[in-house]
Amino acid sequence: MKGVRNIYHHSYTFLLVFFVMILFRPAFSLSTLSSTESLTISSNRTLVSPGNIFELGFFRTNSRWYLGMWYKKLSGRTYVWVANRDNPLSNSIGTLKISNMNLVLLDHSNKSVWSTNLTRENVRSPVVAELLANGNFVVRDPSGFLWQSFDYPTDTLLPEMKLGYDLKTGLNRFLVSWRSSDDPSSGDFSYKLDIQRGLPEFYTFKDNTLVHRTGPWNGIRFSGIPEEQQLSYMVYNFTENSEEVAYTFLVTNNSIYSRLTINFSGFFERLTWTPSLVIWNPIWSSPASFQCDPYMICGPGSYCDVNTLPLCNCIQGFKPLNVQEWDMRDHTRGCIRRTRLSCRGDGFTRMKNMKLPETTMATVDRSIGVKECEKKCLSDCNCTAFANADIRDGGTGCVIWTGRLDDMRNYAVSGQDLYVRLAAADVVEKRTANGKIVSLIVGVCVLLLLIFFCLWKRKQRRAKAMATSIVHRQRKQILLMNGMTLSNNRQLSRENKTGEFELPLIELEAVVKSTENFSNCNKLGQGGFGIVYKGTLDGQEIAVKRLSKTSVQGADEFMNEVTLIARLQHINLVQILGCCIDADEKMLIYEYLENLSLDSYLFGKTRSSKLNWKERFDITNGIARGLLYLHQDSRFRIIHRDLKVSNILLDKNMIPKISDFGMARIFARDETEANTMRVVGTYGYMSPEYAMEGIFSEKSDVFSFGVIVLEIVTGKRNREFNNENNLLSYAWSNWKEGRALEIVDPDIVDSLSPLSSTFQPQEVLKCIQIGLLCVQELAEHRPTMSSVVWMLGSEATEIPQPKPPGYWVRRSSYELDPSSSKCDDDSWTVNQYTCSVIDAR
Repeated sequence: MKGVRNIYHHSYTFLLVFFVMILFRPAFSLSTLSSTESLTISSNRTLVSPGNIFELGFFRTNSRWYLGMWYKKLSGRTYVWVANRDNPLSNSIGTLKISNMNLVLLDHSNKSVWSTNLTRENVRSPVVAELLANGNFVVRDPSGFLWQSFDYPTDTLLPEMKLGYDLKTGLNRFLVSWRSSDDPSSGDFSYKLDIQRGLPEFYTFKDNTLVHRTGPWNGIRFSGIPEEQQLSYMVYNFTENSEEVAYTFLVTNNSIYSRLTINFSGFFERLTWTPSLVIWNPIWSSPASFQCDPYMICGPGSYCDVNTLPLCNCIQGFKPLNVQEWDMRDHTRGCIRRTRLSCRGDGFTRMKNMKLPETTMATVDRSIGVKECEKKCLSDCNCTAFANADIRDGGTGCVIWTGRLDDMRNYAVSGQDLYVRLAAADVVEKRTANGKIVSLIVGVCVLLLLIFFCLWKRKQRRAKAMATSIVHRQRKQILLMNGMTLSNNRQLSRENKTGEFELPLIELEAVVKSTENFSNCNKLGQGGFGIVYKGTLDGQEIAVKRLSKTSVQGADEFMNEVTLIARLQHINLVQILGCCIDADEKMLIYEYLENLSLDSYLFGKTRSSKLNWKERFDITNGIARGLLYLHQDSRFRIIHRDLKVSNILLDKNMIPKISDFGMARIFARDETEANTMRVVGTYGYMSPEYAMEGIFSEKSDVFSFGVIVLEIVTGKRNREFNNENNLLSYAWSNWKEGRALEIVDPDIVDSLSPLSSTFQPQEVLKCIQIGLLCVQELAEHRPTMSSVVWMLGSEATEIPQPKPPGYWVRRSSYELDPSSSKCDDDSWTVNQYTCSVIDAR
């Protein structure tokens, strides 16, 4: 029996060891394929790189099979390389193995559909295939690499891959797009480095037609891709020497994935994936503008600028080749010089922030600087322009053009300086024009000083008269209001219509009694206008906004609010129930909203944990619909001008209601914007054009809405930051670096928080993107509220990529003094009046 037990014991041990070996065998050969092994579709075996980042195996799309590589750790399949993209397997029988020192892919009939095509010269055994940690699939022998997938990219450039020429072997590594989103065969678009046209540049071709170029490398980025910003976790490198001309990049943060790809629509994009995201986030895309980025959208001697109309502009000293065609918006023939170069007395005009012209007719001297470059250009009668080859360290190197100046554009920021040669006559004309401009500016300044002095003297003389006029006007308004047909003195009847305002007048005695003589116990909040009290009138809870005698909200603003809000009816607008005017008392009576204001939930210490993501998203939608009603659907087209979280009130069902219409303005249906010399708003919510120039429009409200959206998402006040690092720049920098979810309020993200159950990352990212679209610097770039409502409500809508936001506002004296009793944004009010006053000059 003992012997039998020993046999069983040894058998059991053998089986255990056998199964352990079988179980753990892939771990030892997970990334390699030896000459005795193979990968087949039926075995479902794959190669996995060290670190488990990349996986190589077979995949199927459109009933065809391919050998490819994808990210293993990420949800979904993001393919980065395909071996047999143009020769797929027609069925599920396919084998990858090493044969005759080559890696080959065989179909069902053992016919080779793809191979590394290595010759057997100088190849030594053993030969193995290996998937490296960086995603490079290599064939090697003891002497080193014999073949690598990095030399044969498809549509994607990974970190450490090189794009461009290996001058020793003549190999040109370039990208070719997929045919479609589910067809990896070679598509219409290719992205290639061209070293035959002067300075090395990357060109995008559709079939064989040039459609876009990057501009030359300027030491930091390609001049035609200003969106490629320096990121803390990214290192870019462009090498140009006797061995290679190539571009590559590195990612220094192992938790961040980044790739460059040309998609089937022809866009060259940088995409980044961070641990906080569940999707690939586009950092930039090229071409970024359909207006100015297509190749030669403007003809020779001209440049494109998205901020001008028409987009194409002649270089200074140039004129349209055909004026009639130019006036008809046909700019393809471009511009010619007004005066031919004479090679004597010529000068230059400096063009800033430019994408350099195509370098086909350019020469480069990297040993000299800009001054020497200018002298060299002047000494060559064929020179038409010059620029620095490298913009670092103040500019080094010299690029000289000796022919046409083609495919230029101007950027608001980035780009580089280009010096275009002008004939002597045009240089004199330029100097004369500049002198006239300076003289004109000086004259205008003197005239303005005289005008301001006269106005100041006139203002001094009329100050007393104006004060008297205001008093008379207020009395007239009081008489007007008191002359209306009063409803029952103590009733709030919606059936009694008082004059054109259709608003009941409430006697002072009734208001005093309802608030218990304005007791401090009933005080809800305080702002620059005065105090808000809670009251009860005929069994109905009300909120009474009592304007103080020193209120910054004067009679005009009071009447404006009464006039507007009485005529507006929407679920997302606060409802006014009546008003009271008696002697020097001016009061508005509103519906009482149990949940007070939005800022008390977002920023208040006691309520910050009560808003989950679903509630925040519903509130965002409600505010958007209310604002859309004001802009488009109400009887009057209304610009609010003071939208902020403290002016968003919440009812018992957490439905948001926009309040405080003291500064609102009615627009005609055909009116797009207006201007004011009295800019009144709240720091952090005013759009740049309103704060700096007094220009307001629907897009001013859109900007304020964008700030509110970002505050809702982050739980942070915009004014918690300083001007150098405010909420908008904080959100923008995280967005463009692919870390958008890192700005989200931790209470709704933390898996341990009870509020995280409704967290929807895709929905949050959409809101951040919409918020950034709304706070873009230029008003014309911001969406309308109808577009915002559509984007919020639609899951299928493709949302545009935002441009950098505008930050330029200044604090008022009230806001710089937090102790001032005139401004308290942390207290709740029904209609908290603006505390920040900014003069546009």
